[in-house]
Formats: sequence, structure tokens, C-alpha cells
Amino acid sequence: MRIGIDIRPLMSPFRTGVGEYTFELLNAVFEIDKINEYFLFYNSYADVSAHIPKWEQENVHYVVTEWPNKVFNSCVKLFGRPMLDKIIIGNWKLEIGNLHTWFSPNLNFTALSPNVKHILTIHDLSFELYPEFYSPKQRLWHKIINPKKQCQRADLILTPSENTKRDVVECYGVNANKVKVVYPGLSSLDWGEREEKKEKILNKYNLTNNYILFLGTVELRKNLLGLIEAFEQLYNHKYSIFNLHLIITGSEGYGFEKIMARANASPCKDRIHFLGYIPPEEKPALYASADLFIFPSFYEGFGFPVLEAMSAGVPIVCSNRASLPEVVSSAAYMVNPNNTADIAEGIVRITGNTDLRFLHTQKGLEQAKKFTWRQAAENWTLFR
Repeated sequence: MRIGIDIRPLMSPFRTGVGEYTFELLNAVFEIDKINEYFLFYNSYADVSAHIPKWEQENVHYVVTEWPNKVFNSCVKLFGRPMLDKIIIGNWKLEIGNLHTWFSPNLNFTALSPNVKHILTIHDLSFELYPEFYSPKQRLWHKIINPKKQCQRADLILTPSENTKRDVVECYGVNANKVKVVYPGLSSLDWGEREEKKEKILNKYNLTNNYILFLGTVELRKNLLGLIEAFEQLYNHKYSIFNLHLIITGSEGYGFEKIMARANASPCKDRIHFLGYIPPEEKPALYASADLFIFPSFYEGFGFPVLEAMSAGVPIVCSNRASLPEVVSSAAYMVNPNNTADIAEGIVRITGNTDLRFLHTQKGLEQAKKFTWRQAAENWTLFR
């Protein structure tokens, strides 16, 4: 079988949730499947080859076009051309119609021949349910790309959680039978050496051991304004635990400036630190050095950071919304993201109760074992 895969999510130098999903899933698929032929497509006028993973398996091939992205996307939207399977066929001189399946790991401008099976991953529908957390430019992009139409046309839709599956079925009127859940796994970072790297990471970022950690895109959807307010409540009540610092790390997203301004206006601004994007290899030690991982997001399609935190043995306080209860089960203290007093209480309960910390840590380590990329890859090959 010949399978085309859109690897445009891997063109960015900063790999966030969708990029992690794409890389880790394909990495696992190529490890277990040595028979089928895979053709990896990306388009970029600029040279982004340094960011593209270099898989060396004999059944993995690359196809690159160098159109300006705006021209490429406009042609696909307006004319339904170029068809991506035809690009593969022309590049590799395959027999016409001999590309069987196309896999899109994320929404993108995609045109295919009618006989090519299309598998599409929908990571979440936050742009439909919470449009206020997106910039006007992002909202326009989603309107132009028309996710509902893409879902209705796709032969199979993959989601990272049952919650996202329900959202797709309810929002787009898609038959539930063509939506399958493939849970992601834990990233292939070296989680075993985190203890040895702790001191190096603490020194690099000038941190002490006393910190609460948030890791994720720094955007309004992650409820960081509410987190800062909850952190201030601890400061105002002078809880004995308030020798802690709040570390916020991740790429800048929509509303970053507003979040920064709120932090700078805070009475405890000296205890709030923004580290920016953290390289993947540094994440295990950063998690492991934290007193607590906090993730009060309003909406997640899955929630990679909570899975990583569980694996690192860090107690978690997270939102009780969307997919997060599905991912953490009973391994985290869950709070109402709309209630900052509830968030503050969660921080107090976990940081101030040694037995509860230990219980959640042990449950988290066990819960994290349920999510593996090998299992995800095996499920993906079944649906393919």
C-alpha cells in the first residue's frame, strides 16, 4: 500500500502539540511498519529542511514543493489544485491512481483525487467552541479552511480523546462511526535521566526548587489570567506555602501581551517568571524539579503537558473541563477553571498535604503508562 502523509505541521522550529503528535506518531508507525510505502509531503518557498525530521527507513520517501504558501493555499481553495496525490505520483512516476490513502495529521489546505482515502486528525474544536480565544486572523483562517466541510468529506476522522470525538459529532453532524479515538502517547524524551539534569536546568534558568510550573502555549485559552489571580490570592492570604514561585513556560500565543501586562501589574510580580519556549530535552528535568504542575485550561483536545507531568512524578492541579478528566482520571486534583478561589484552594491542598501529594504522584505514574505511541501507531495502522 502507498500512503501519502502531510508533514507540513513539522516545518516549524518550535514543536508544540500538533507537531509533537505528528512526529511521535509517524516515528512509531515507521518503527513497526516496514512493508507499506510512505510518501511525506511538505511545501515551502523558504528552506525549512533543517526542521524536518530525517527518517531513513527504506520505505519512507520525501516529496517537497516550493510554492509560496499563499499561492499554494489559494490554488487549493479556489481551484482544487494541485491535488496532493498527483504531486506524489508525478514526483515518483507512480502508476496513476496508485496512491491509496492520504493522512492529514492536522487541518490544512488539501485537495485529493476522489479515489484516495482521506484520514484526517481533528485535535480539538476550541476554535468553534471558544472563538474569543483566537485572533481575528486565526478566525479568518479557520473560516477559509472550512473544518466542517473537511470533516464531512473525510473518509475517516481521528481524534485524541472521546471528548473531542463528541465535539466533532455534535458540532459538525458527522456520523460517529467514522470518528475513531487514537490516544496519543508520551514523547520519546529521556524521562529516566531527569534527576541528573535537575541542577543544570535550575542553574540555567536561575530557579530555586520552590516553584509551581505551567508549561504550554502562553495564550488566553490556557486561563493564565485566572492562574495569576489565583496565585495572588495565596499571596494576599499569606499562606505558609507562599515561598513558592510561579514559572510560566511555552511559546507565545494569542493574548500573550495581555498576560504579560497582567503579571507585571501583579503585587507578586517578583514571583512570576516567564521562561519562553523550552527545548524538549529540558522538559523532564523542569517538570521533576517542580513542587506542583498547574494546568487550568478552559479547553483541551487532549493535554500533552498533564501526561508529561504525570510521567515525571509531579502532583497536578488541572481543569475539570473537556478532555482533561479523561486523561488524568483520578491522578490529579481537578478544579473549576472559572473559579479562581477553587484554583487557589487546589494549590493549597496539594502543596500543603504530603499524603495527598504522594497519592497523586503514584496514581499519575500509573496513569501515564496507559498512553504509548506504539499503541497509538498500532491503532492507526488498523484504521488506515
